[in-house]
Amino acid sequence: MLRITPAIRSFPDLHQSGIVRRRYPSSDINSEISSMSTLQWSDALVLGLPVMDETHQEFVVLLGTVEAAGDDTVLAAWHDLIAHTDDHFGREDQWMLATRFSSNNCHSSQHQAVLQVMREGQVRGQTGDLALLRQMARELGVWFAFHAQSMDAALALHLRQIGYDPVSGVVNMPEALPQGQIHGCGGAGCSEVDSAQHPGSAALAG
Repeated sequence: MLRITPAIRSFPDLHQSGIVRRRYPSSDINSEISSMSTLQWSDALVLGLPVMDETHQEFVVLLGTVEAAGDDTVLAAWHDLIAHTDDHFGREDQWMLATRFSSNNCHSSQHQAVLQVMREGQVRGQTGDLALLRQMARELGVWFAFHAQSMDAALALHLRQIGYDPVSGVVNMPEALPQGQIHGCGGAGCSEVDSAQHPGSAALAG
């Protein structure tokens, strides 16, 4: 199991989005997030890759919506968050595969783990366990800040170093690509992150 904080266990895999992603102008980000949200957008989460940063801002907004939702709307908000996260992780996984990451690299594996737990949380929420869903949302906020500043930061640096354009998929500096496949997350702290626990499983285990 992975461990990020003592209270967090493991947040596993989901991969099927059919919902159109919502766009949030950066100027509206803070106004969209409840003051009670666990996670707030800040410069500490900015990674210098516009497409990634925009998606991460959207994630923060949607997570804040879940945390602020009433019992009658929290399941729908969680569903929207899952759909967005599925698309978000899927695109990052595609970028990694296009730039010499192995298909079983630890970054993608953590995406799969987190999505799985989110889906399991939705099932539990549909049975009426909304308290568990809210606990998972809090843990997800803690996990995401750690993930963005470690694995995602390493990925953003890798993509910049090879001149990868996430929109077109073009590698502008192919000579900078690693000769072999990357099995870790691409960062110096990967071994530590890979053995960290994902959020949410703690809630599921309870």
